[in-house]
Amino acid sequence: MVDTWMVRAGRHGYLFDQFKESSIVALGWEGVESESDLMDKAALCSKLQRVYADLPEQALFVAASQLMRFAHEVKIDDRVVTYDPRARMYLCGLIKGRCEFHPATSGPFELTNRRNVEWLCEKSRDDLSVAARNTLGATLTLFAIPASVSSELWSESRRPAPVTPVVPKEAIGAFDFSAIELSELADEKIKDRIARLDEYTMQDLVASLLRALGYKTLVSQPGADRGKDILASPDGFGFQAPRIVVEVKHRPRERMGAPEIRSFIGGRKAHESGLFVSTGGFTREAYYEAERSNIPLTLLDFENLIKAVLRAYSNFDEQGRQILPLTPIYWPL
Repeated sequence: MVDTWMVRAGRHGYLFDQFKESSIVALGWEGVESESDLMDKAALCSKLQRVYADLPEQALFVAASQLMRFAHEVKIDDRVVTYDPRARMYLCGLIKGRCEFHPATSGPFELTNRRNVEWLCEKSRDDLSVAARNTLGATLTLFAIPASVSSELWSESRRPAPVTPVVPKEAIGAFDFSAIELSELADEKIKDRIARLDEYTMQDLVASLLRALGYKTLVSQPGADRGKDILASPDGFGFQAPRIVVEVKHRPRERMGAPEIRSFIGGRKAHESGLFVSTGGFTREAYYEAERSNIPLTLLDFENLIKAVLRAYSNFDEQGRQILPLTPIYWPL
C-alpha cells in the first residue's frame, strides 16, 4: 500500500527551495547526532529532553514520534508532499531513498535526516477543496495525508470534489507545542481569504495597508494604469517625498519574473520609489533584477504581505477592515 506524507520545509517554508533543488525532504532536531539515535523512541525522547528542557513532555514525545516515523514508517515509493507558503503551492513527488543522516556542520539541523525524492508535479492550494486545505493545514511537521486528499493533490483537475477534513491523530493533544505554529495556521487561513479577492479589491487592501502605515493613497481606476495601481505619499498627491508607486499583481498561480520587474522600473522617475506586490511570488531572477534597480524598490510576496498586514492591522481604516475582517486571539505565554 502506498501512503502519502506531508513533510514541511521548516518554519515558514524557508527550506522549500533546498528541498526542491536538492530533490530531498528532511527532518531534524538539535541533539540527534547519528542514525543510531533513531532506533529507540524512549532514548530519543530522553535525549531531546536534555536539549529542550523548557518544552512540554508531550511536545517532545510528538517530535520523537515524527523522527521515528520519518526514518522507519515512510517507505520508498510512498508519495510525499511539501509546501511553499510564498507561492501557496504544494510540491508532490515520490520517496526514492532510505533515511540518511547528515551532520549539521554547515547547515540547519532540520536537514540532518534526509530522504531522496523524485518531484513530479505541483498543485496550487487554491485548486483544493476547503476540506482538503483544512486537513493540510495541520501544524505538524510530518503527518500522513488521507487518500482522498492525496487524490486531489495528484489530480489535474481544478474543480476539487468535496472531502471530509481529517485531523492527524498525532495532532490530538499536541496543540500546546507552539503558539507560533498556530500562528502559521492562522496565516494560511488569512491567505485563503485574501486569495478569493478580485484584483481591484486586492488593490484596495494594499492601499489600506499603506494608509495604516501613515501614507495617503490614490488608487487607479480599472483599466490601463501603466504599472501604477496605487500612488502613496504623505500628502496623497505625490508632491511630498517619499512618492511611492505601487503595482499589484494578484495572480496566485503565477510568479513574476525579471521582464515584469524591468517593465515596472522602466516606467518610474528618478525621484520615485517602487513597491511591487505579487501574490504569486517572484522568481529568483526577479529578485536579482530588483537588486540592480536604479530606484528604491521592494518586492512584496504573499507571505510578507500577510506579515505587513498583521503588523499594521490595528491601524486599518474601516474600508480595510471590511475587506479583511479579523479578530485578535490571546495566547498564554
